[in-house]
Amino acid sequence: MDAAIERAEAYSKAGADMIFPEALESPGEFREFRKKVRLPLMANMTEFGRTPYMSTKEFEELGYEVVIFPVTAFRAMMKAVQKTFALLKAEGTQEGMLGSLMTRKEFYELIDYYRYEEEDARALRAAKRIRKGNR
Repeated sequence: MDAAIERAEAYSKAGADMIFPEALESPGEFREFRKKVRLPLMANMTEFGRTPYMSTKEFEELGYEVVIFPVTAFRAMMKAVQKTFALLKAEGTQEGMLGSLMTRKEFYELIDYYRYEEEDARALRAAKRIRKGNR
């Protein structure tokens, strides 16, 4: 802990905007680090690490400004991919999993697909106007 605090002070002097204390193992350690380091602090809530599972509210109460969950969504996605491929291999079709899939409408809303269609249509109209003007 002392070495981590010493490094944080050196980083602060070097111009760091935020400090990320790695692998603290208890709320007490997070509290102690907060008391001794004045820069904004970031907590890393990765699964299966040394840090106990704590909520964003707990980190906020301990004085941490940022909490990241760097691979949580990726781990969930990969578990779903694994399950999907196993089902496809076993059944040879995706029909049995339709209820767990994002619909086309949901996907299009997520990626803002219709805005891209509108942009394409605008670009095509502009290209046609330019083409007519050049003839």
